Amino acid sequence: MGRGDLTAQEWDRLAPLLPVSNGRCGRWRDHRQVVNGILFRVRTGVPWRDLPERFGPWKTVYERHRRWSADGTWDRLAGELRRGGDTDPPTGSGGGWELSVDSTTCRAHQHAAGAPRLRPRVPGKARRP
Repeated sequence: MGRGDLTAQEWDRLAPLLPVSNGRCGRWRDHRQVVNGILFRVRTGVPWRDLPERFGPWKTVYERHRRWSADGTWDRLAGELRRGGDTDPPTGSGGGWELSVDSTTCRAHQHAAGAPRLRPRVPGKARRP
């Protein structure tokens, strides 16, 4: 198992949600190997052709990702995994999350208003580069 691959617990939750083999010819690649390849590509941003060999042929990984995107498999997976996860509002909370974002959470860029200036501005004098 490589770094970032699905754990046994994650796979047990995900496997029943994936489509079954549709009898295509050729050697069948395990869904787990292909899903790990897709997740690797999403995580690293590598081109499909540069997927490591441990995920199987890149074209197999690409085709299954494309097919699952077209038939709504990814949408079904996302919806099912959201159910019962951290995205559900806590019980007794009135049906929603409350968030608090302040300056310690969301830092302003150094060039934003309020950043210290290197030179004091002289009133009435035009600035030249």
